Amino acid sequence: MSDNDDTIHESSDSGFLALMRRNGPMSVAELGEATSVTATAVRQRLSRLMADGLVRRETDRSGRGRPSHRYSLSEKARQRVGSNFADLAIVLWEEIRRVNDPEVRQGLLARVASSLAERYADRVEGKNLVDRLRAAGEVFDERSVPFEVDDSRELPVLRALECPYPTLAERDRGICAVERLMMAELIESDVKLTQCRLDGHSCCEFAAAAPAAG
Repeated sequence: MSDNDDTIHESSDSGFLALMRRNGPMSVAELGEATSVTATAVRQRLSRLMADGLVRRETDRSGRGRPSHRYSLSEKARQRVGSNFADLAIVLWEEIRRVNDPEVRQGLLARVASSLAERYADRVEGKNLVDRLRAAGEVFDERSVPFEVDDSRELPVLRALECPYPTLAERDRGICAVERLMMAELIESDVKLTQCRLDGHSCCEFAAAAPAAG
């Protein structure tokens, strides 16, 4: 399949997902009518989207005769369709950075970090730092941001293989400080950013600043 075919599929799939997000569960006939494609083409596209985990099929037995199927977005798709607030995040971040008073600005950044940590806090548990680091890594893995834990050193390290906020980080590395503060709250330990992709490293590393047995 060519790159152009991939682009066409991606665009068509996005349209299907947007329809189901807007209208809720839909049948093959309803999707075909809304997109002006044949039932066979609709089924093929739905099969691909289900294989990708983006669409789920529900059986409707409310009427007489054979049960019918309706298709709706999976949770994975709901996070993807219409949920990209990158532009808003950039604008909000730039407004925070424009605050002239250093204490006020630092207070805002600290509150942002705390709010982010609160979103994930109930998922990050463990008897020691290594366990909590692994739990934090799993939370980000589920959001398609791969992390890994290195516990071979004196102090455990959480390694970010991809940047969670690449667009923001390219504009202002202050986002790295927010991520460090958030990580510190999540694992209940001071954290140091010992490596950063913006400095030419292959990944970012967050080292716990307390013994692993803590």
